[in-house]
Amino acid sequence: MIDDILMDAEERMDGAIKSLNREFAKVRTGRANPGILEGVRVDYYGAPTPLNQLAGISVPEPNQLLIKPYDRNVVKDVEKAILAANLGFTPQNEGEQVRIVLPELNEERRKQLVKEVKGLTENARVAIRNVRRDANDAIKKLEKAGDISEDEAKDSQDEIQNLTDQHVGEADALLASKEKDLMEI
Repeated sequence: MIDDILMDAEERMDGAIKSLNREFAKVRTGRANPGILEGVRVDYYGAPTPLNQLAGISVPEPNQLLIKPYDRNVVKDVEKAILAANLGFTPQNEGEQVRIVLPELNEERRKQLVKEVKGLTENARVAIRNVRRDANDAIKKLEKAGDISEDEAKDSQDEIQNLTDQHVGEADALLASKEKDLMEI
């Protein structure tokens, strides 16, 4: 029973870290990254469809993204969807493809992005601590029901705390790396 609680807690904490990684991929640094278009949905024959399912996205230069839709008829829809996503850049329709030239980030925008990244990291930390609380509550219930001893409960809670510390440390390391990326010119 204790092992199940610990495994569940670890999986959920890993999920929080993976989610943080996905969110970080969407935050734009000075270099072009197809991940910043991840949340863009294109109205494709009445159905909102993720952009990466409708088009090939490449990085021809460090500050450019090139989007080549598989269906030429949706080029305008792709352009509209990118504009509607309000990502801070303007797509250029080139007939059969859409090119995005990413402007250089100014100091103020970099600091704003760092704040945003810190907020995302704090959300991940909160999620990890919530998992810790849930796991500790489950251990306490087992102890109260007499299924495990007080010593086993204490050892399990220590193990849960170690998992929590490890995952919060991972989140902090990701933050430091992303912050360095953002402030690099």
